[in-house]
Amino acid sequence: MNHRPRKRFGQNFLIDNNVVDNIVHAIDPRPGDHLVEIGPGQGAMTAPLLESVGAMDVIELDRDLAPWLEQNLGAAGSLRVHCADALRFDFRSLAEDGRPLRVVGNLPYNISTPLLFHLTTTIDIIQDMHFMLQKEVVQRMAAGPGGKDYGRLSVMIQYYCGVEKLFDVRPGSFRPPPKVDSSVVRLIPHAEKPAPVRDENDLATIVAAAFNQRRKTLRNALKAWLTAEQITAAGVRPEARAETLSLEQFAALSDAVSEGREG
Repeated sequence: MNHRPRKRFGQNFLIDNNVVDNIVHAIDPRPGDHLVEIGPGQGAMTAPLLESVGAMDVIELDRDLAPWLEQNLGAAGSLRVHCADALRFDFRSLAEDGRPLRVVGNLPYNISTPLLFHLTTTIDIIQDMHFMLQKEVVQRMAAGPGGKDYGRLSVMIQYYCGVEKLFDVRPGSFRPPPKVDSSVVRLIPHAEKPAPVRDENDLATIVAAAFNQRRKTLRNALKAWLTAEQITAAGVRPEARAETLSLEQFAALSDAVSEGREG
């Protein structure tokens, strides 16, 4: 298909068969798996995945690509194409048969972070996720406390999932080549949260506030929610800054907010 990649959709089509093989091997698709691919593009990954599982769903925003996928890849199996914006798509609607979703995709860099947060809202129906992302984003997802890469994305993704960077991909593997390197990452939802909280909305609020002005101390960054005394009572120093806190410490602060509201 002679389809010109569209910048407004963040399209960079994967054209390196070796990379495709490596990703498919990492996913390890099996018959009966419920695969959901976000942004299949011209089907570089879709075709081998569909051949392995027999039936799958794909979500494609580009109205020119959606019918082409149905017409040209349908012979490999049952391909259900949803012409929709993945940021607004109801992933829960795909899990009505009770099978957990295995979500994959070469994600457009311009929507990758909000899309990851959108997927966490349905994490209970997801078995695992394999994504191609900007290398810098994967570094942030996997980062631990104390470094410049550690931030809101690190804390919230690690609250929901184990993060495993698999391998890097050079720009020449795409058409057109992006200006940055990419990485493939595996996300496996925790069977039990590493630091369960009373209210996940409170956790999201506190983490966002703490990192919004990361040079501020927690005493100042969180003053709308917690006093210095409450921060201390949660086992955290009010003089500390967000990038030094562990997930467990953020969970303690989140619970302090929840308890204050409930009390």
